[in-house]
Amino acid sequence: MNGTEDYEEDERGPERLCIVTRLRKAPDEMIRFVRAPDGTVIPDLKRRLPGRGVWVTADRASVEDALRRKLFARGFKGDAKAPPTLADETETLLVRAAREFVSLANKAGLVVSGFAKVEAAIGKGGVLALIQARDGAEDGLRKMMAAARRHLREGGRAVPILGALDSEDLGLALGRPHVIHAALLDGPASRACAERLQAVQRWRGREEPEASGPGTDPAQEDDQPARIRAE
Repeated sequence: MNGTEDYEEDERGPERLCIVTRLRKAPDEMIRFVRAPDGTVIPDLKRRLPGRGVWVTADRASVEDALRRKLFARGFKGDAKAPPTLADETETLLVRAAREFVSLANKAGLVVSGFAKVEAAIGKGGVLALIQARDGAEDGLRKMMAAARRHLREGGRAVPILGALDSEDLGLALGRPHVIHAALLDGPASRACAERLQAVQRWRGREEPEASGPGTDPAQEDDQPARIRAE
């Protein structure tokens, strides 16, 4: 391939080429961008918009790097206008999608909220993931993790703690004001929801931790809440 062709979208295989890292990855690990009729570069999260697109690894740092190096213009062969707010616009869409999927999981009866209900759900088992508002208090997060660890020591499985949304977004998704703690019960809708929440966290450059099992270093446990909420 020459210097231009290797930036083109290749639909022949299961992987796509990132215009920043020049590595090929699965589409689920990337974001597709297309040109609007006026030439503006826009994110195509559902990968359904018509026309040729370019692909970027699905994290903010990669999109900002593509903007800084003017790689969108190169990927679209010069006829493209990538707005400086593209990374912010992409994050807004990712958060909106995550919020909508939390709402869908809730309508399917697969979300419980409030610390007492979440703690009870952990004890019963069948929790796919825990949700903690990004702006929730450290103390509440420690209590949630402690409940998850107790369940793990009793033979349950570790579950991720997802901190992608703030309390206002969770409240909008669940139809109640400022939700801090929630749990996703296992089911098809909640698995799709967890994927969207994880996509937001990957976008921000972090992965979700899991509740630690027996033998965890107490010093490491004390550090986990900060890592969960880190940007």
